[in-house]
Amino acid sequence: MDNAEQSHVNVAEPQEVFYEYLRRIANAVDLVKPTGEPITALHLGAGALTLARYIQAVRPGSVQHAVELERELLDFVLDQLPMPTGTDLTIHIGDAREALTELPEGMLFDVIILDIFSGPEAPEHLACADFYSEAGALLTPDGILAVNVGDEPGFTLVTSQTKALQEAMSHVAAYGTSMLFTRRYPGNIILLGKNSSWPEGWAQQLVAAGPHPATVLTGVELDELTE
Repeated sequence: MDNAEQSHVNVAEPQEVFYEYLRRIANAVDLVKPTGEPITALHLGAGALTLARYIQAVRPGSVQHAVELERELLDFVLDQLPMPTGTDLTIHIGDAREALTELPEGMLFDVIILDIFSGPEAPEHLACADFYSEAGALLTPDGILAVNVGDEPGFTLVTSQTKALQEAMSHVAAYGTSMLFTRRYPGNIILLGKNSSWPEGWAQQLVAAGPHPATVLTGVELDELTE
């Protein structure tokens, strides 16, 4: 779109995730439940459904919902790159926040992935604590809200979204390539929010999973990111 590559899909090997930031989100998904166990997942910003394909490949039987604003984009993706046989995926066309009210009543998700922001500007109705609270209310007790924040040097958006997520959820972490935390380079930081405490050792597991070198910030170190 606009001469920019938007995503990458390996139809033959959907468990292979090419883009670094998507791989990091996949690493977080891997921690939600034991290996291979089905999960419920909500994708806000569907793109080429890369992570939906990944979840189906590594956790068969998962129940997934995906929200995409651009119907033409999703129609093209599904026509050119059909989902694997057996995928349980429900598509919603529309705004990510409005779509939260259209989901099955009472349904909770093990993972909610927000992949909409790109650059220092973001939709105000999504880049706020109220929206994160609404999304967080749809998580299972041990569920994770993963937010991809693409930003320019200085990390204005990363800073504001870290603060907003901290306001909305009890435990927050930032995960990304180590050099990005100097704020001198453009790139993608993954913010992870939970309503419950993080399992012991999860940060070390995320770092070890790569791509390398990786850093996970929590607590006081994370607070420094918002200064």
